[in-house]
Amino acid sequence: MTLKVVGAGFGRTGTYSLKLALEQLGFGPCHHMAELAQYPEQIPYWQAAARDETPQWDDVFNGYNASIDWPSSRYWREISTYYPDAKVLLSVRPFDSWFKSIQATIYPYLENRATQKSGASLDIQNIGSEIIVNQIFEGDPDNKAAAQRIFNAHIAEVQQTIAPDRLLTYDVSEGWTPLCEFLGVAAPDAPFPRTNSTEEFQARTATR
Repeated sequence: MTLKVVGAGFGRTGTYSLKLALEQLGFGPCHHMAELAQYPEQIPYWQAAARDETPQWDDVFNGYNASIDWPSSRYWREISTYYPDAKVLLSVRPFDSWFKSIQATIYPYLENRATQKSGASLDIQNIGSEIIVNQIFEGDPDNKAAAQRIFNAHIAEVQQTIAPDRLLTYDVSEGWTPLCEFLGVAAPDAPFPRTNSTEEFQARTATR
């Protein structure tokens, strides 16, 4: 099995809804940060990636048809190069709503690692802190101006790097039509998945 879709969008751009949508369209299983909690045997791969040690991508994505969300989207360039026939899906949303969302969800979850003594949850928090906070947002996630610069620069870099016929820049508010046209499949007769709201994220991570 090889990846058919590589996600390049930041977390909190509708990535969990996209995971469910891709799986509904036949592009599953789809890798997402949530996989690390469900399959902790994956954690060493991403610990290595966070140390700038390139993992064996075929091992990382064994059994998956798609990837979305962090941590994999941190390595969109490497993964899309390794899987040259895969489509690249750049999920986006308006910056202000994205910044508000990540401030209320991912950042508090990562900051809570001080309360963890050991185990998979702490490992995932440490991976996220290194990749998201330190490597992507320069160790200063509360700096809104810097976050906006990084957010916009990331979108521009993906759009400038990936050939237009291979790339879809996509907001989940657009629903099925552009996604299905891009992937060459029929739109299902079902509502587009809407899940992992701020409230749902907070409730789920509070139990870990």
